This record gives sequence, structure tokens and C-alpha cells, in this order.
Amino acid sequence: MYRVGIDLGGTNVVYGIVTDEGTLVKKISVPTDASKHTGDELVEIMAQAVKKFLQDENMNEDELRSIGIGCPGISNSKEGILIYTVNLPFLHTNFRSTFSKYFKAPVYLNNDANCAALGEMVAGAAKGYANCVLITLGTGVGGGVIIDGKIVSGFNGAAGELGHMVIHKGGELCNCGRRGCFERYASATAIISQTKLAAKYHPESIINKLCDGNLDNINAKTAFDAAREGDLIGKEVVETFIRNLGEGVINFINIFQPEVFLIGGGVSNEGESLLEPLREYVFKYTYANEHIPQTKILRATLKNDAGLIGAAMLDE
Repeated sequence: MYRVGIDLGGTNVVYGIVTDEGTLVKKISVPTDASKHTGDELVEIMAQAVKKFLQDENMNEDELRSIGIGCPGISNSKEGILIYTVNLPFLHTNFRSTFSKYFKAPVYLNNDANCAALGEMVAGAAKGYANCVLITLGTGVGGGVIIDGKIVSGFNGAAGELGHMVIHKGGELCNCGRRGCFERYASATAIISQTKLAAKYHPESIINKLCDGNLDNINAKTAFDAAREGDLIGKEVVETFIRNLGEGVINFINIFQPEVFLIGGGVSNEGESLLEPLREYVFKYTYANEHIPQTKILRATLKNDAGLIGAAMLDE
């Protein structure tokens, strides 16, 4: 038996064939082209794409256990309906009813960050654990929570929006409408903004050399690179970023007390340059830190395949 996982993104849809053990056998990526289609049309295109994919790979559909879809936004996983997402034309779109015209196998869907957390538990850094929280540091901060081996979705499918917890009351305006959200201070976007500001007000900083005097060349790695070269301004940017990241991580650990807390997304590529000082900060301030076993803070390992594998492993 095998499973199909689908990672639905704003630019591309990635389709994968996954074993029952969580091993990714084959994947393909197809442009989303969302601007030219309605939500229902896109679902039809996706179902046909899976059909062709399996035919091209000579897969026996009688051995297909399930189809799982990881999607941005809020979903009703029990009914197979994508309720709402921001950048794609889906609104109360029924994936299950469309896919059932092509396949006998059951169809499941859930938030893409939840799927990434599940993927890491099945085949990644959280394998062997029952409780895990994952955050992805990218344009925003995505989050997924697994407790006792089950995705925490809430009664309405909207749980796990970890990027929109306020850590600075009255702080920077977030796209969600609130001020001071975690993702405004701990995302890749946030550290890029913080690095540009530091370079602007400190022309003596190595940051300006690293970006060739053009602030548009600054990325999420620039401040870390400057800090490694001994630049005090770069070091200050990194330390502030890690403190902000740590405040959110501490809150999530205090709430969920997972065995493993995973950091994913582009910023996680810094590895121990990020994780070692983050662990020191978090362990210093988590509740009852000297009296109970502590959460392991690790880097997610599956990268872009986590959501695909997790989607394939979805079930009731």
C-alpha cells in the first residue's frame, strides 16, 4: 500500500508518493496558476494531476490507501473542506467531493504547517516522540502542534496560528490587524527588516560591506554573517532576534510542554548559531525549569518535504 501527499502552495502544487512508513518515493511540482481559475477548477485540475501522476508511475490505484492535502489557511479536516485561505481562491471548497469522482481512496486535508509537524514526527527530527511543536521561520511564522500523536486543530480547524500571539503589546502592526505579533519580531521578514534598520543607522557596520552598500541585498543570513565577523551591530541584531524568538518559544513550551520543539524555515539554516543561544535563553526562563524534564529544541530536518510527507500521513 502507498499514500499520496499534496502540498498546496501559492506558487506551486507538489505531489508525492509516500510509503506507509513515511518514505517519500517520488515527487513532482506543478505551477499553481491560481489567477486563471476558480477554487473548484483548481481542485479539478489537482485531482486530474494526481490521476496522471499515478498512471505515469505505473501505480496500482487499488493499493492507494489515502490522499492527503496540506493547504494554507483553515480547513475542516473531517469533511474535506478548505474553509478559508488568503492568497488562493478557495472559500468553503470541497476537495473530498471532487477527488471522490476520480479515486476510491479517502481524502483528508489540514493546514500545511500542521502537516509539516506531522511529517517531522513520522520521518524527521521528532520521530519517536508523541508531543511536538513546530514553527517555521519564513515570510511569517507558521506553526503546528501535535499532542499525543494527534494534530491540534481546534473545534473550527483554526488552531495552531502560533505566529499571531502578541509578544509586544502595542508593537508593530501585523497583517492580521493586531500589533506586536510574534511573526513581526521572529520571522525571516523580521530579521531582514531589523538588519536593514541597523545598517541604515550604523554605516560603520560590516553589514553595509556585506550588502555592497545596497540594503536590498540584505537577507535573513546577513546579520549572522556580520556577527561571525565580530561586528557588534550584527551581533546586537542577532541577539535581539533570538530574545524575541525565545519569548515565543518559552510561551509555547509553557502551554504545551512538548517533548520536542522544532525550528524550521529559512532562518533555521543557521543551525547551532541560532539554536545554542536560543536554548540557553529558553531554558533560563521556562516554567519550573529546574524541577521537570525540559523540552528538546532541535532543527527540523525534512525541509520542504515535511509538509508533503505529513499530508500523506493524514487520517481521521
